[in-house]
Amino acid sequence: MKDAIDAAKEALAIHSGGKCVVPLRINLDVPRHGGQSLFMPAYIEDLEAIGVKIISIFPSNSKIGKPSAPAQMVLLDSRTGEVVVIINGTFLTQLRTGAVQGAATDILARKDAKVAALIGTGGQAAAQLEAMLCARDLKEVRVAGRDFVKTKGFVRDMQRQLAAYNTEIVPVESAGQAVAEADIITTVTTSKEPTFDGRLVKEGAHVNGIGSYTPDARELDETIIKRADGIYFDTREGVLEEAGDVIIPLKKGVISEKKFNGELGQVILGEISGRESDSDITLFKCVGMATLDLVAAHRVYKKAVEKGIGNRLEI
Repeated sequence: MKDAIDAAKEALAIHSGGKCVVPLRINLDVPRHGGQSLFMPAYIEDLEAIGVKIISIFPSNSKIGKPSAPAQMVLLDSRTGEVVVIINGTFLTQLRTGAVQGAATDILARKDAKVAALIGTGGQAAAQLEAMLCARDLKEVRVAGRDFVKTKGFVRDMQRQLAAYNTEIVPVESAGQAVAEADIITTVTTSKEPTFDGRLVKEGAHVNGIGSYTPDARELDETIIKRADGIYFDTREGVLEEAGDVIIPLKKGVISEKKFNGELGQVILGEISGRESDSDITLFKCVGMATLDLVAAHRVYKKAVEKGIGNRLEI
């Protein structure tokens, strides 16, 4: 995860520095089966890499024992246009999505943060939890989900898998219990409606909105958007095009674009400031971008070649 967070920071800086070509992703609705398929291309000249991730969001897949976000990452050599690797995109998505949150938490959360909240126990949740643990030396993480039985099972698994962090991971029955007095709050769900009451967020907290990625869905309510002292995006263009968390209050006139500080990559590059005081509430909204996938995939590919890992295919 530490390596993945470093890759996410590199990708954010590349994007904000204008050193990549990243068209807005193509999002195809599949209403018959309640799903969506997304195509995310990118090109980074300095890495000599072209890539496209194909990821689908089919929430009903869990009922038939399949991943709800199946994906593949295809990496090309930009010197020849040849496909050089196909990577499990589901794992790559989980890893880089956790890592970009970890990057935001590392950059924006208070250094003395000890208590965190995780809302959501789906396929993205484990990486989100590990990223928070990696970014800060946490004493406790409270986890809330829609099904308390599932939440308790998730926590048992995470206590075993992440035991090396020596953090108490606690299941709670409501998002309100998780959020109260938390220093770091991460929500990673497919909810169409806000997952917690923004009035419960304490001063000095850092909030990550990771799950929602369509204009009609939001995990964050208008209260926390209004209360935040600093609002940062993975990509401004993507958030203003796709994130209902921001689009809905903008359309209502609850906030204006003057409220937004800029991209996290700009903080990394030193172009804008991050957290300015311990009492600030900072907020990071992420919709994902292909640069994150491409940088992570490029690092995975290079390491696989170096270590002789993977299967060679003649195509």
